[in-house]
Amino acid sequence: MKSRRNTTFLVQISSLFFLSICAIMHIKRERLIKQIITVRHKKFATGLFWQPLRVGNTARSAAKELAKSGSKRRCYFTEYRSMVGVGSSYDGAKTGIESAAAQIAESLSEFISFLAVFNVNNRFYLVAVRNGIIIRDILFEKQEDARKAYTELSALPDWGLLIAPASWGMPKSQEKDISDLIGKNSNIARLRPFCFLKAVLPSLLMAVLFVLFGFYILSNPIKTPSDKGVNLNTELANEYRKQIELKKQEILDKKLAQEAAVQSFQYPYDNLPNVMERANLCYKAIAFVMQPIAGWNQTFAKCDGEYVSATFMRDFGTLNDFYEIGGELMPGAVVQQTSEDEVIVRVKLPTLKTYSSLDERDPISAARDIASVFQQIGARAEINNVSDTILNNGISETVHVTEVAVSSKLIPSEFMYAFKDFQGVYMTSVSWRANTRTWNYEVIIYTK
Repeated sequence: MKSRRNTTFLVQISSLFFLSICAIMHIKRERLIKQIITVRHKKFATGLFWQPLRVGNTARSAAKELAKSGSKRRCYFTEYRSMVGVGSSYDGAKTGIESAAAQIAESLSEFISFLAVFNVNNRFYLVAVRNGIIIRDILFEKQEDARKAYTELSALPDWGLLIAPASWGMPKSQEKDISDLIGKNSNIARLRPFCFLKAVLPSLLMAVLFVLFGFYILSNPIKTPSDKGVNLNTELANEYRKQIELKKQEILDKKLAQEAAVQSFQYPYDNLPNVMERANLCYKAIAFVMQPIAGWNQTFAKCDGEYVSATFMRDFGTLNDFYEIGGELMPGAVVQQTSEDEVIVRVKLPTLKTYSSLDERDPISAARDIASVFQQIGARAEINNVSDTILNNGISETVHVTEVAVSSKLIPSEFMYAFKDFQGVYMTSVSWRANTRTWNYEVIIYTK
């Protein structure tokens, strides 16, 4: 009996020791992935400490010098463009993994200085290159920390390129997907170890302990008494199964709700009227509210998304004359008196049938093609590319829009013919000024 108790005690102690080792390995693994990002199923190292490589100094010797500074134990290094970067195994550095900063710098080699932040799996990766030198390479867990670091660095002058998430609304910045910049250049800045024993000794020690524990278990198998059965609480087991089924159903319902939300997502370009129908409607609506009224001068008319309006200035007429004559010529119109000498007439537009329409061009190509169209007809167009973030059913998406503003003598149907080769077109507004007899158009195009 005493021998059996001793064996049981040793087994329990050994089991606790084994579980402790597993816990330590798990904790270490959690720490290893701290400064690692995954792009297209491939892992890349971040959080490296970079310094220019002095003339006559090798990358390995420079890495050993850098490893002495700082609190982290850095045992891996890489070389890129006369720079050396060192990383720690505690941040996930290991042999053969490539540097994310070097990959991005290679893809943006036309810029000597750039500052970029990317959203990678709900974490935020910041990389900054200044005069060809990587000065910051870090992965942030919290968005506010990344935004603070970006704001501080962006205050420096002469950045050739600024990249940030569109939702941040940072001036002069543009949004880019990190998968378009990373992974294209193979064998760029791979990490190598320079302190082998320090890098592998903890893992080697754990492996030896694991082997010794396995040998002990095999040589001393656990014996369980055969004369004692195991008592199961049937009610508790049934309740446990019930809770598992409820949890599975909850997860399934949540997944179905998310899929339904994605399917029901409404984009602005899902409901666009026909281009020519919209142009003709606005032309007729402006003609309707620009009726000649004795003693009053027509000055301005505008057709926007839902209403058409016209402004009249008094010459020799009276307000009673305007209300009497205008009421007969424009039944159903709403009159707003801004002063004794100015009134505005407004009428709600009828609803047009809508369709889904999106141009297949990217914003830059769309802007170039639009500029070429108006150059051919001798008209000057103001063109601007913007990105709007829309929120629907708790989901946010980025929509690319090309804005066009043109002054022309052409009526709406003739003017909008210039967009016959484009999709996703919507005339947001058209206005008419009587003193210059000019139409002012504002048009947007939704692009890929």
